[in-house]
Amino acid sequence: MKKTILFFFGSMVIAGGCSTTRSPILYPNEHLNTVGAAQANRDIEECCQLADSYLKSKKAKEMTKDAVESGVAGAAAGAAAGSIFGHVGRGAAAGAAAGAASTVTHALFRIKDPDPVFMNYVNSCLSERGYQPIGWE
Repeated sequence: MKKTILFFFGSMVIAGGCSTTRSPILYPNEHLNTVGAAQANRDIEECCQLADSYLKSKKAKEMTKDAVESGVAGAAAGAAAGSIFGHVGRGAAAGAAAGAASTVTHALFRIKDPDPVFMNYVNSCLSERGYQPIGWE
C-alpha cells in the first residue's frame, strides 16, 4: 500500500518538470533576428530549466502537504467506515491510500499547463536576455 502511494507521488514529481507542451512566443525584435531561432530555442529551454529548478522545491512541499492532508482525512473516513463493518485498520489504510492517490491524480491533471509563476519566471529570464515574450502557445 505504501509503495503504491510512493509510486504515484514519485510519478507526479517526475512528470512536473519543464516538459510542457506550451512555450513562450517571442516578438521578432532586433535581438531575436540577430541571434536566430536556434539560439532563441536554447535560451527558452535554459530559462525553463532555471524556472523549474527555482520553483521545484516549493511545488514539492505543497504536493507533499496536500497528499499528507488527504491521506489523514482518508484514513479517518476509512476508519469510521471500517468500524461499522469491524475492520478499522483495513478501512483506515484503504482510506489513507485513496485520499493520497486522489490528491496525486488531481495534481497530475493540473501539470498540463505551466503555472503563472513559472511562465512569469521564464518571461523575466528571456527579457533579461533581450527577448520580448508576448504570450504562450
